[in-house]
Amino acid sequence: MDYVINTSLVQQHNAVLRADLEADYAALAGTLARRGQDIEKLTTLAQGFQVALPSWGVGTGGTRFARFPGVGEPRNVEEKLADCAVINQLTGATPLVSLHFPWDKPSDPKALFERAKSLGLSFDAVNSNTFQDQAGQAHTYKYGSLTAMSAAAREQAVQHNIECIELGRQLGSKGLTVWVGDGANFPGQSNLRGALERYLDSMRGIYAALPADWLMYIEHKLFEPAFYATTIADWGTSFACAQTLGEKAKCLVDLGHHAPNTNIEMIVARLAQFGKLGGFHFNDSKYGDDDLDSGSIDPFQLFLVFNELADAALRDGPAFKPAYMLDQSHNVTDPIESLMSSAVEVQRAYVQAALVDRIALAGFQEANDVHQAAQTLKRAFRTDVSPILAMARMRSGAAVDPVACYRTVGYRAQKAAERPAKAGASGSGIV
Repeated sequence: MDYVINTSLVQQHNAVLRADLEADYAALAGTLARRGQDIEKLTTLAQGFQVALPSWGVGTGGTRFARFPGVGEPRNVEEKLADCAVINQLTGATPLVSLHFPWDKPSDPKALFERAKSLGLSFDAVNSNTFQDQAGQAHTYKYGSLTAMSAAAREQAVQHNIECIELGRQLGSKGLTVWVGDGANFPGQSNLRGALERYLDSMRGIYAALPADWLMYIEHKLFEPAFYATTIADWGTSFACAQTLGEKAKCLVDLGHHAPNTNIEMIVARLAQFGKLGGFHFNDSKYGDDDLDSGSIDPFQLFLVFNELADAALRDGPAFKPAYMLDQSHNVTDPIESLMSSAVEVQRAYVQAALVDRIALAGFQEANDVHQAAQTLKRAFRTDVSPILAMARMRSGAAVDPVACYRTVGYRAQKAAERPAKAGASGSGIV
């Protein structure tokens, strides 16, 4: 495998931190043993955790007002893969990359597949883009894509999604994520029922093109850019559409796509109960679709989501395998550092959820002991599992402290010299 960062540098970094880590790990092992928990099983669990990276996330994002490019940004999909490989090398938790077309459309899919393989990466679900017009596009999406009044615009959007499926198939992907910004900004602008009818008609054409072993992930979002009425605005609409389309259609939950204070973990429980939970886009939110680093605002909510996922896994067994992906926009941080930190935080919540004493929790719930039931969850959440995560990384050949190692090796400065900025080019595709 082609390691982007010299492995000896990672080993040197780990050697300096090894003694302290082993001491912290031993201390935590004793604490957990008194609770009847085996730290080695938890470490193995952490080593097996995976969350996909968004190709667009390694570039600097932006706001509706401006974008402030960072130095050494990736200028094409090959450079994006190199940055993703660094994140995976240092965290040991991100071997999958989700591409976005046409931003990442390769001229030679086979060559891109081989390059990813050489870097220890493979491809997660591919993403279509019908929320902005592309150069040379025949029909505009200004007034909608899959729901547009224009039959020609709808067909163009359908064909783009089918092209994404074909590109993904060549790259080894097994899923298509469909998000549209379609909706209305004024009352009366659109017939609300008619828009959903057109959406479903368009989606049937895309669904029919799915390979037998593929899934379609339907992503909902409360608002933006349609601020009055977004066509696929909530989990109920997403669920109804997935049910209508068929078994291969699942619901995707983006943690930032809800109204403030929405009980996202209950949505997770409902979708899991009815077999329609397809996966997640992890990030965090303060006001709306902020795309902040995962766990940066509400780590307890992230833990509660994974608590429901752990419960679903116990109920449904090995067949329950939702897809995990980070989806963030980095404006003032180094995207690689943010993505590494987010991968660690999502992995942290995953391990903390495994610490929940489910027998005790069920007993407290049955006895209506509200206080102790809540404290059972809090006890797991308050447990600092950092030594488990760090040990899992060290045993996997990743970095004990990914961000510190990344800064020490000077990867960003190296790329700043190798990748001079291109006028008008965006590293992420997002304004």
